[in-house]
Amino acid sequence: MSEPCAVADEVREYSAKLGAQPLLVQGAGGNVSWKDGEVLWVKASGTWLADALNQPIFVSVDLHQLRKGLAVQDFGIKPVVLDDAGLRPSIETLLHALMPQRIVVHVHAIDVLAHLVRADFPTSLNHASLPGMTWAAVGYYKPGAALAQAVAEALASTPDANVVFLQSHGVVVAGDTVAEIAAILETLTNKLSTVPRPVLPLGLMEHLPLSDARGNWKPASDPLLHQLSIDPVLFRRTQQDWALYPDHVVFLGPSAVTIDTPAAIGSLSGLPEILFIRGVGTFVAPGFNAAKQAQLRCYYDVVTRQAADESLRGLEEQEICELLDWDAERYRQQLAK
Repeated sequence: MSEPCAVADEVREYSAKLGAQPLLVQGAGGNVSWKDGEVLWVKASGTWLADALNQPIFVSVDLHQLRKGLAVQDFGIKPVVLDDAGLRPSIETLLHALMPQRIVVHVHAIDVLAHLVRADFPTSLNHASLPGMTWAAVGYYKPGAALAQAVAEALASTPDANVVFLQSHGVVVAGDTVAEIAAILETLTNKLSTVPRPVLPLGLMEHLPLSDARGNWKPASDPLLHQLSIDPVLFRRTQQDWALYPDHVVFLGPSAVTIDTPAAIGSLSGLPEILFIRGVGTFVAPGFNAAKQAQLRCYYDVVTRQAADESLRGLEEQEICELLDWDAERYRQQLAK
């Protein structure tokens, strides 16, 4: 099924711009859609918004079928794909069908996410301080049917909402034009911006690369990722506040592996992909791919925007298990390599 040129070109161009901004989109995270009559075009699972201009990342699904199911509160309804591209629609397709506006954008904008992971969300948000938008907020739910149901209930109470905040997850912005959505996102990121912690000087890491009988680790290529190890406050965050939102857990696992000295590497029971060495630096195993690096940088960007005494809401053990034992997320992770 071919895409309608005018809207498709505008949305693809905007999607590529979003995907090129790590403070808005990280790797394969986030999704964008637009409605064309009874067809919903939505980003395919595991694809990158940054590739919107050079790869076919959107898939068409039957919007009429989704709306019929949602009208009777069938939140387990599966989207019917209308093309033969061989791609799966985003696991969050129902969010896009629920919003009545023509274009819907879901991103994990850092300045917004930094608020969404705080224990006092959503009481920390102020309607009066967010002009040009009507917003609703929902607690944390597993992406998919449970989250769609929660959003549907929120929209029933606030039917004219053009912004939905998802606790410990991200934000959904809807509008009838790309310009409208871009203005809302700009307002959100400006109003909710937080100054990051100062960056500490990085040592020479003369002991590396690290290696033992099981493998080799090299310093993370992004210099800011070493702040997670050399800044005592951030190092403590990796130990205590690791599992903050779904993409982080899916790509980087349920907990961080931290050691106090390079010599302690021999005491590790497994072969972690990431090692945080207190006061030394952050190291990654061979095969640590771009998708995972994007998620680790996202984590740094979120936690560096927290006060040292800020209480965060980590995902609970059951919530983590639900994410890791999920075929849809394993599929998305494989595509995002």
